[in-house]
Amino acid sequence: MRKWRNDFNNEEGYETWYDLFDDWDLIASSLKTQYGYSIRKEIDILEWGELMSDIAGLKPDTPLGNIVRIRSEKDPEAIKNFSSWEKQIRNEWLNKNASQMSKETYEKAMNDFKNMFIALSKKESGWK
Repeated sequence: MRKWRNDFNNEEGYETWYDLFDDWDLIASSLKTQYGYSIRKEIDILEWGELMSDIAGLKPDTPLGNIVRIRSEKDPEAIKNFSSWEKQIRNEWLNKNASQMSKETYEKAMNDFKNMFIALSKKESGWK
């Protein structure tokens, strides 16, 4: 039997935009919308790998696809034009992930910010 990669483990540099447990209703609705089957009825006969493939293939016009689009947006102009509902969805996701960040990851992020600001200040002042 083939072992499937667990799509929900967040390795360094690998971003996830949905959670199997928290987003279960969105997943179920999206599978029904796109593929026409009810995961709640098919769960006993569906193989894990097939389910993961179906979830990975969900399109942006599904309920989960829309939420993933909002959570994963990085363009500041697009974010600025988000509705208050979209901003709330994105902020809740970012806050959830920030609260689960390890101390090492936090320290690395803060060091990266520090270096970015140092580089920006040198650029602004003409230093090299």
